[in-house]
Amino acid sequence: MENIFIQYPKCSTCKKAKKWLEENNIQFKERNIVIETPTAKELTQWIQKSGYDIKKWFNTSGLKYKELNLKDKLLNMTDKEKIELLASDGMLIKRPILITDKEILIGFKEEKWNIINS
Repeated sequence: MENIFIQYPKCSTCKKAKKWLEENNIQFKERNIVIETPTAKELTQWIQKSGYDIKKWFNTSGLKYKELNLKDKLLNMTDKEKIELLASDGMLIKRPILITDKEILIGFKEEKWNIINS
């Protein structure tokens, strides 16, 4: 499976992650999270494979998250509703995301991403 790097080009953390991938000679297919927003089906698979709680997939520091007052609304939503909400707008999804055949990494923390090289 080819590595998929899902990012937003204007995001500084995404730029750092992309640079890190390139410096470490890790091949990847790039995907813009706004133009090619992950589908509900993709998100469902990735969330299950990642082992992370759905809440971790939300960009809680984003303007859209705050505008929609999701901190409170998410408490009363089903997992299916949360996934559909994420799939409705790429700006709601935490980024960058790196999907490999073994790992799914959300957000960029170099020490966690080093697992790819091992």
